[in-house]
Amino acid sequence: MASSIRLILRKKPNKEGLFPLMIRIVKNRKSNVIYTGHYIESHHWDNIERKIKKSHPNSVRLNNLLIKKLAEASDTVIELQSNHKEFSSKQIKKQIVKPFENESFNNISKQFMLELEANKKLTRLSSDKPRINHIINFAGSDNLSFKEINEEFLKDFITHLRVKRKNSPRSITNNLIVIRTLFNIAIRKGIVDSKLYPFGKGKIRIKFPETEKVGLSSDEVKKIESLSNLTEQELHARSVWLFSFYLAGMRVADVLKIKWSDIYDDRLHYRMNKNDKLLSLKLPQKVLPIIENYTKDKLNEDDFIFPELKKASLKSDKDILADTSYFKPRQKGSNIGTPSNHKELRKKEISFE
Repeated sequence: MASSIRLILRKKPNKEGLFPLMIRIVKNRKSNVIYTGHYIESHHWDNIERKIKKSHPNSVRLNNLLIKKLAEASDTVIELQSNHKEFSSKQIKKQIVKPFENESFNNISKQFMLELEANKKLTRLSSDKPRINHIINFAGSDNLSFKEINEEFLKDFITHLRVKRKNSPRSITNNLIVIRTLFNIAIRKGIVDSKLYPFGKGKIRIKFPETEKVGLSSDEVKKIESLSNLTEQELHARSVWLFSFYLAGMRVADVLKIKWSDIYDDRLHYRMNKNDKLLSLKLPQKVLPIIENYTKDKLNEDDFIFPELKKASLKSDKDILADTSYFKPRQKGSNIGTPSNHKELRKKEISFE
């Protein structure tokens, strides 16, 4: 008996109220379905034409994709017919599903994030995870394949980020870098052919936008040093920033991890969190009064100078990341770190009238 293959929209929605698009295979009156990994709202589906209506924002791209998957399924049936006299709908599904699973962008991205967490690269994980979610949400698929991420897909994604999400050029670039990274991983693992790589000459080129770095003048730094009528929290925020400034612009996350035992022979010895590089810096005279202000809370030589990590679980990398992320830059190019809820100090810091 002849087999039939067609696109259908399942009648049962998922938790988000979206309906899955599927390929239904019927052979000898027995049917099997294959999830394409794509979901839409029911009113976007044309049940007569078996395609997505133009009312869907990505109708052209999704319809082309579904047509391609339907053609691949038909080719699989033809191949089975030429090699086997008898075969079932289950055998057809098995032959079709295998390549879909092998090319899953979603699976590779999950493995990538697990590796970041295992290697304690939590800062990168916290920034790359939402970018990966942007890609998957844009595709509307829980089984996005690398074949789908072609130049047309990326151009549409860039437009989506720029127009709908109002992302800056740098943010768009960062999203593309994550896709490129995952594509390279998939190629190295033999999951996807390098011919499908959508980046490079004549394809999608990742360009880093030019940025203008705006630093503080010496007069502006002096005004920060001389700010008066500050609360205890504001004084602490200024102390952390000045400590960073006087010591060659240390990252605030590194500043908060400094212990009393890291200071000896009139020098600060510490290991950079970003690249694990060991540094030794001579203590400037202006740093000494800052350090002196925190001696009253010193418990022992292995205690932290600044209070943020005193109560943190040092066995938990996530806890440490959360506490060292408490300080955030507030003025472009200045690297001023202030607690995010210290609005008054922020006003004082950026006002040099």
